[in-house]
Amino acid sequence: MRNENPTEHQKHRHSGRSSVAMFIIFLVLCFSAALPGAFFIPGEWYASLAKPSFNPPNWIFGPVWTILYTVMATAVWLVWRKDGFKQSAAAIFVFFQQLVLNALWTVLFFGMHSPKFALIDITLLWIAILVTAFEFRNHSRPAAFLMVPYLLWVSFALLLNFFIWRLN
Repeated sequence: MRNENPTEHQKHRHSGRSSVAMFIIFLVLCFSAALPGAFFIPGEWYASLAKPSFNPPNWIFGPVWTILYTVMATAVWLVWRKDGFKQSAAAIFVFFQQLVLNALWTVLFFGMHSPKFALIDITLLWIAILVTAFEFRNHSRPAAFLMVPYLLWVSFALLLNFFIWRLN
């Protein structure tokens, strides 16, 4: 019988092709949160809304979300790679809850034209991201740290959503 450190064993178990495949799966899942944007585009309704002076140009959102989804996938992958699904089930579950809230925002804001309901959603999203970061910290400090840019961007987006709701 070997006296093997379980953490060391798990690192080996999640190395190689399975690790790369899982990273790709996490990337696809994270980027899938952007799918509602293909169906609910900003369009004329959004262009007609009053916006605060700090509203960024529309072209900035694509690159920012590309970076954020990639960083998010990296974070959840680090948690999975270190502790696997069984040991990190709660953290990964919360991560996917926030991802659903992320996708729902587009449906509410652009699909339903409801800055009010989108504001409620993004507030819940902000809380879920914070909970995710704390959960990730229990498994991987780098993963928790990687959630900070996302939290900061969503903080800005929440403020922007609030002002658009108030101005309209």
